[in-house]
Amino acid sequence: MSEPPAPESVRADVWLWAARFFKTRSVATKMCNAGKVKRAGVSLKPAAALRPGDELEIPWPEGPGIRNVTVTALIERRAAAPVARACFDENTPQETLDERRLWHEHRREAPRGRPTKKDRREINQFRGFFE
Repeated sequence: MSEPPAPESVRADVWLWAARFFKTRSVATKMCNAGKVKRAGVSLKPAAALRPGDELEIPWPEGPGIRNVTVTALIERRAAAPVARACFDENTPQETLDERRLWHEHRREAPRGRPTKKDRREINQFRGFFE
């Protein structure tokens, strides 16, 4: 049994989802409809045909910054991360990647639930109680 032939083009929202830029295809579609995903500076529609060699500007869904990638292979189904990673070349400048890494490290997660006993002691010490 042979593999089906590779497609000549793939819908933009399908490729963005399959290449793991967005968690769901609906999120990829929303980003395309909002004009956030661009090819050569022009916003892509979700049904736009992508071909190898296309250069895309894709925003990170959870924070600031834009990724610049070149499509190297077409993929229609979501696959393992190493397979998806082989479908594009990252062209994002190193400064942007460094800023993104720093933003991610310094992003503070909101506390959840009640403070633990240790947290309460630290809060009381910070406020000056029980000295």
